[in-house]
Amino acid sequence: MPPTPQASATRRIAYPRELALDPDRFHEPRRPDCPWCGSRRLRTRLCTPDLLQRKPGTFVLDVCEDCGHAFQNPRLTTEGLAFYHRDFPHETLPLRILRTRAGRGRHLAVARAMLPYGEPESWLDVGTGYGRFPAAAREVHPYTAFDGTDPSARVERARALGRIEEAHRGRLPGLVERLRARYDVVSMLHHLEHSPDPREELRAALAVLRSGGHLLVEVPDPDCAFGALLGKWWLPYGQPRHLHLVPLRNLLGELDGLGCTVVSVDRRAPHVPYDLTGAVALRLAGRGFAPVLAVPFALDRALAPLLRRTRFSNSYRVLARR
Repeated sequence: MPPTPQASATRRIAYPRELALDPDRFHEPRRPDCPWCGSRRLRTRLCTPDLLQRKPGTFVLDVCEDCGHAFQNPRLTTEGLAFYHRDFPHETLPLRILRTRAGRGRHLAVARAMLPYGEPESWLDVGTGYGRFPAAAREVHPYTAFDGTDPSARVERARALGRIEEAHRGRLPGLVERLRARYDVVSMLHHLEHSPDPREELRAALAVLRSGGHLLVEVPDPDCAFGALLGKWWLPYGQPRHLHLVPLRNLLGELDGLGCTVVSVDRRAPHVPYDLTGAVALRLAGRGFAPVLAVPFALDRALAPLLRRTRFSNSYRVLARR
């Protein structure tokens, strides 16, 4: 149950005091090199506060000038991530817009992307949350057994609601031995950007796939032109909760190095028409003004058929076979 406004106000007062006790415990040391390629040619793309929760703190997103990988630097520690995820306001205006990315129609479209490759017997959805994707995907794949992982208790709620058959609480790398070679499909839908180590997540996903199984990955595209145009107001930057934004070429190179065959790449269908609306909603800081959003909302949707064919497409999807 979400906190009451009074409880939220009390917590906001307590946040600065909690940070002041030992601010260093929330951040790792700033790293001088790229976590993807090791290059030391870094530049700062943006500095931003927490625009979603308005908790204190400033966060830096660096980008590697050699490989294009974008990452939070310094990165939040496990304790820091827990602090900035705590009391997450799921009903704020920007988050309602963000959830359009995860609507039933979009989930059905993702599930249909697997239809040309046969009916999978078993499917693991990584970072499933409340299991909304498996619940929709079951309509497309009625004979598939869907399981889910999530670090939070939400995955257990998903099982209680009947949206998944088995709930595995924790990060996938810590679940590999239990789940090794068990699944025909592993999906990671807007999950890698939250991972402290995307490469570790990819290796774990391949370990729990059967030979010939498919890995389905969908992530924000850090090369999206909206990122440069909107700066910190671009919703997919997602600071401080997004730790890594992986360019398509880097993901394809990693999958190739892991021995995968890339079956398809799609930069059109995954585009979500919410960039302008999300930027305005963030700028309004949850103050409402719904009528003000009508114009960017209309623009996002009117321009979507064109933008999804250009560098303004904000997400990409990769399907690879183990």
